[in-house]
Amino acid sequence: MNTRSIRFRLVLWYAGVLTAAFILLGGLMYAGLKLHLETSLAGDQIYRAQRIGDTLLANIGKTGEAHVVSEINSWFAPETNERFIRITRQDGTILYLSSSPKDLGPDWGGVASYRNYNLQQGSRLHSWRIETTQGNRRLLIAAVPCKSDEGKPYVVEVGAWLEPMEAVLKHLIILLVLALAAMVLVATVGGYFLIRRALAPVEKIAASAEQITLHNLRERLPIAQTGDELQRLSISLNNMIARLDEAFQHNRRFIADASHELRTPLTILRGELESIVDQTGPAPEVQRTAASVLEEVERLARIVEGLFAVSRLDAGEAQKECVAFDLADLATTTADQMCLLAEDKGISISNNASQEVVVEGDRARMKQVVVNLLDNAIKYTPAGGKIGISVKTSGDKAVLEVEDNGLGIPAEARPHIFERFFRVDKARSREMGGAGLGLSIVKSICTAHGGRVDFTSVEGKGSRFRVELPLTHSGQGKTDFNHGN
Repeated sequence: MNTRSIRFRLVLWYAGVLTAAFILLGGLMYAGLKLHLETSLAGDQIYRAQRIGDTLLANIGKTGEAHVVSEINSWFAPETNERFIRITRQDGTILYLSSSPKDLGPDWGGVASYRNYNLQQGSRLHSWRIETTQGNRRLLIAAVPCKSDEGKPYVVEVGAWLEPMEAVLKHLIILLVLALAAMVLVATVGGYFLIRRALAPVEKIAASAEQITLHNLRERLPIAQTGDELQRLSISLNNMIARLDEAFQHNRRFIADASHELRTPLTILRGELESIVDQTGPAPEVQRTAASVLEEVERLARIVEGLFAVSRLDAGEAQKECVAFDLADLATTTADQMCLLAEDKGISISNNASQEVVVEGDRARMKQVVVNLLDNAIKYTPAGGKIGISVKTSGDKAVLEVEDNGLGIPAEARPHIFERFFRVDKARSREMGGAGLGLSIVKSICTAHGGRVDFTSVEGKGSRFRVELPLTHSGQGKTDFNHGN
């Protein structure tokens, strides 16, 4: 998973915000419920303490302390209910202390007495606190000051265990943790699908943009009808593609018109120079100069022809005819014709294209592919080198390979080898008459025929160019070449 992607960060942010919000609400719920339960429990104990003061201690002068003790045991049964009740006189002595539960220890004596009550006349102040007993059990104690009918002050303390309340809070924590886990899962999965759906228009735009090439610049990206930045982005990209298409069309027309217009004067100039070279009247210096100029004119003519071919390929004119032909026979015939050029450099060409391999397309254009690959191999293979050409099938593809043991291609030049006018060694290429258009033409023709061209090379050991084309019988060879697909 790409942790730096927009999708991952949005899902993380979405799930994180919901998780933080849930934790905050859960914490507030826990704190609020805890405060409510403690307040309610404290209120119950205060009510009991006030009841003891108002009903029993208020008449203690008439009924006596023994009666108060008997009534407390009868009404509240503190020993049975494990309730803490303590009544303290003004001098700190204890009037009543409930029996201690078994797990607490010897008695309730370890529970600290309440000392901060106000014993002024008419005071009804009360408070509550939480203490831990000897058995590590937590006890909530409410303290209420009161007076007897004789005016003597007393403090009534009533306490209850916090365990039932803590059990409720513990169950709440478990439920909150389970709910948090479920919410994080739902938020993550839901956020992923929600953001995936939100980014679906971007995926469509990216997929459509990948399909747009130099040969189909008239295609446009889908416009996301969202009324937001995505829609504006789609419109802006389509406007940019339209401008690029217009610029490319203008460039193609210029190259086509320029190359077409240059062909006629170059033909005339070449004829005149050939006439001067063939004549015997001019001085030898003039003939040598004319021959040198003629050589440059020939090179310029080849460049113009290459530009003219490139312009026609860019315009979608990848073929004049679409017929089935034997690629192996075409490669063999072309290799035989190129043998003379190879023999002049002492280079041998071996042919391994005896098996019939039928493809469909323009035979003349495919011959141009073979010629350019062989010519390129001959140029960059030193004297005494070897070139091999083979045609075979691989699955539903026809494979044409041209291999040499020449100079090879430097690593830094490999990414640009099919670019127009790119030459690995510009000085050497100029001497050999290369203009950097041959491999670009090869790639354009292969692409137009539904195929591809690739290469492997080791500098100083040679190169191998591999052309793959659909076989006719596979049903993939019937491509619309006129549109350069």
